Amino acid sequence: MVAVDKASVLRELHDLHAAVIWRYVVHLTRNPSTADDIVQETLLRAWRTPRILDEDPASVRSWLFTVARNLVIDDARSARHRHEVAVEEPPDRTVEDRTDGLFDVLLVEEALKALSEDHRAVIVRAYFGGQNTVELAAELNVAEGTVKSRLHYGLRALRLVLQERGVTR
Repeated sequence: MVAVDKASVLRELHDLHAAVIWRYVVHLTRNPSTADDIVQETLLRAWRTPRILDEDPASVRSWLFTVARNLVIDDARSARHRHEVAVEEPPDRTVEDRTDGLFDVLLVEEALKALSEDHRAVIVRAYFGGQNTVELAAELNVAEGTVKSRLHYGLRALRLVLQERGVTR
C-alpha cells in the first residue's frame, strides 16, 4: 500500500514540477532531448529519496531544480559531452615542422662560407665543436689572444653577413 502512495506522490510531483524543470533545463542546455533525460533522472532521484516526498512543495521544487542543475553540470563536464572517444591505440605522434630550422641551418651555413678561413675555423670549432680558447689555440697552433681576436672579429663579420641577408634577431 505504501508503494501505491509513493507512486501517486511521484505522479503528483511530475504533474506539478516536470514542465517547469524541463523548461529550465532547456534554457540551460538548448537541447530538448537532453532536457527530457535530465527531468526523468531528476524525478527518479526524488523517487529514490523518500524524505523529499514528505517535504513541503516549495522545498521539493527547490530541491528538484538543484538536482536538475547539478545533472546539467555533470553532463557538461562528461567525456561524452566533450566528444571524447576511447580508442584502443593512441594516435600517431605528430612531428613538429622543422622547415624553419632547416632554413636557419642553410642561412648560417651560407653566412659562414662568406667568412675568412681563419674566422670560420675558430667559430665552428668554438660554437659547434664546444672547444674553449685554450683548446683552440693548441689545435690551431696560434696564441690564445689570437683565438679570442679571431672569435670576436669573426662573430662581428658573421653578424654583418646575416644582417645583409635580412636576419634581424
